[in-house]
Amino acid sequence: MAHTFKNKTVLVTGAGGGIGKAIALAFAKEGANIVLIDIKTEILGETSAELSAMGVEVLSIAANVTEYESMKSVVATAIKKFGSLDVAVNNAGVVGIGGIEEIDTHEWDRVLSINAKGVFICTKVELEVMKPRKNGAIINTASIAGKMGMAYLSHYVASKFAVIGFTNSIAKEVANTGITVNAICPGIIGTGMWRGNGGIADRWKQPGETEAESWERNKRTLIPQGVDQSPEDIAQAVLFIASSPHITGQAIAVDGGMTM
Repeated sequence: MAHTFKNKTVLVTGAGGGIGKAIALAFAKEGANIVLIDIKTEILGETSAELSAMGVEVLSIAANVTEYESMKSVVATAIKKFGSLDVAVNNAGVVGIGGIEEIDTHEWDRVLSINAKGVFICTKVELEVMKPRKNGAIINTASIAGKMGMAYLSHYVASKFAVIGFTNSIAKEVANTGITVNAICPGIIGTGMWRGNGGIADRWKQPGETEAESWERNKRTLIPQGVDQSPEDIAQAVLFIASSPHITGQAIAVDGGMTM
């Protein structure tokens, strides 16, 4: 690691579980003050308790990333408590699985609102406090689905392509301010949208296959390294990006070579 994040303030949205929690834990191990944001208050409390037990300063706030005033208040509260905002990881997101016949306008709006509009609002609010200080790192969670089309995921894919395009554009806008803006693109992680009844592995089953067999086949055929990624893999890459002042405007995949 290029440097420690001791006494730096790191905000993570979608921090209650999964990738967001792993990112928060990784920065906590580096000694950062952590601002946890999630709409799910019950898992947010669990993550907050775990981080506090590590001896780091934690601010835990339930908020909706699609509401500008709500996120503005969150960032103001963080600044009041810690004095700065050094790293922001805009990780909150939802998944949606369905063919074009199944996706209605409500479902399209739900996925695009949280995944794309949420990143826009969070980035806008974060830059309002970072730009005067001419320092900061913003990392938006995209996906390998922001680099390639995937069957039964058209609205999710559209939202993640949007995140990458938005990230590239804002990185160019703020390139001379000392602020970096990047996207992280997780590969196949054996939780959430990939596994279980109705997940991608289930939808991509071949005739006669079980969900588990489909998962193993897709993992073997899609990922050159043949192994799925973990939330900790993603967190490690986020730490690296946040500590690299000359990486900006990138969409970095952590996917075992899937999109090389």
